[in-house]
Amino acid sequence: MKCRGNQRLMRTFAVRALSFSAAAAMTLTPAMVPAVAADIRATAVPVAADGQMNARFLALGVGKSIVVDLPRDIKDVLVADPKIANAVVRSAQRAYIIGAAVGQTNIVFFDSSGQQIAAYDIAVKRDLNGLRAALKQTLPNADIQIEGVADGVMLSGSVASPIEAQQAGDLAARLAGGADKVINSIVVHGRDQVMLKVTVAEVARSVMKQMGVDLSGTLNYGTSVVTFNNTNPFTANNAPLVPGNAITGSFGSTPSVQATLHAMESAGVVRTLAEPNLTAISGESATFISGGEFPIPTGVTCQSTTSGAIGQCVQTVSFKKFGISLNFTPVVLTEGRISLRVMTEVSEISTENALSGGQGGTTIPSIKTRRAETTLEIPSGGAMAMAGLIQDQTKQAINGLPGLSQLPVLGALFRSRDYINNQTELMVIVTPYIVRAVAQKDLSRPDDGFAASADPQADLLGSLNRIYGVPGRTEPAQNYHGTYGFITD
Repeated sequence: MKCRGNQRLMRTFAVRALSFSAAAAMTLTPAMVPAVAADIRATAVPVAADGQMNARFLALGVGKSIVVDLPRDIKDVLVADPKIANAVVRSAQRAYIIGAAVGQTNIVFFDSSGQQIAAYDIAVKRDLNGLRAALKQTLPNADIQIEGVADGVMLSGSVASPIEAQQAGDLAARLAGGADKVINSIVVHGRDQVMLKVTVAEVARSVMKQMGVDLSGTLNYGTSVVTFNNTNPFTANNAPLVPGNAITGSFGSTPSVQATLHAMESAGVVRTLAEPNLTAISGESATFISGGEFPIPTGVTCQSTTSGAIGQCVQTVSFKKFGISLNFTPVVLTEGRISLRVMTEVSEISTENALSGGQGGTTIPSIKTRRAETTLEIPSGGAMAMAGLIQDQTKQAINGLPGLSQLPVLGALFRSRDYINNQTELMVIVTPYIVRAVAQKDLSRPDDGFAASADPQADLLGSLNRIYGVPGRTEPAQNYHGTYGFITD
């Protein structure tokens, strides 16, 4: 009787314990009831070989929730960081997981026997639905994917042009809170290549006229001798020309007068043409430089000997660049228009404003530079004058003996006139083209068909080179009149 009573008592205790566990699980009901976002069954959660349940990954947005249905009754819930995400149990086999802040945590559910029912790795990210809608509305034809990375976003996919990728990045930066929170991994398929042709054309004309009379004479009066000398320099030019034309005449023996007439007239024209061409991918920068460097003395460095005396001295120099340079960054816009940021420069060594003197009579030349830098927008194949200059400079100087140089007609014997006129016209034209790669046979090189002359041709005929047609190339038939062919010196 005692054994049967003990068995009945144990069964009653076990039933009451199970009823208490079920009641405790049913009464675990928080006040917050979030909206249902999804329905996840925990029966699909795999179990590892070591008996530990594998965690299932869940991605949530901040303030978003997800519904989890479990195969067994929930006894206990473990939330690693409630500040990141929290679990709300509404029934014995249903729970809601709510994202609270950006970050990562995990949630584990246990049954009444202490065994794991399910485990979840939770990644709470920024809500990107608003950004997706904005990008879809702004760029409807683009294929852009958006993923949250910590408190930032990552853009991936492909677009048709770099300008669309830039627009997507700017929009994401504005909605995400800054450009430092956006990772732009968008690929531009079929990126265009732009060839820029720059023409720098300049014509400079100069006219110089110089005329003057130098008088010198000697007058003897008894034992007294009076010498007269009147020299009139030419000062209009910074570096006065040395007149190469002079007529000298003497009058009388005692007293004697000597007159020298200086006259010079010079006219010159300078034509400068530079056409650098450069090709770059849309959105990338390219640089072209053709020129050199020339040394400029900067000082003398001397070494001291052990006795303190000055030893060997070495001239130190620095190098200045000159030549043709081109730097540009193209961006292909919609409808074949091209946005260009261009910087072009043409410089050359000049004797104007040169610096003379120093040790050994060193002459340091100056650099004449034409530079233009701007940003403009041109259609493919269109040309635009990005810079221009018209300059007209006139200099005139009269030097002579005060008083006498102002006399009409006769005053020309006591003065000199120096006249200089410089005219410059400069234009910089840019022409961009959207280009494609071609076969090598369709391109021509400057040395195509070049062949050096043989010794008999060079010695007997004075030929420097001979030209042959390029093998395999057919030239169109043309009718030529007069002397034609390759020019040899």
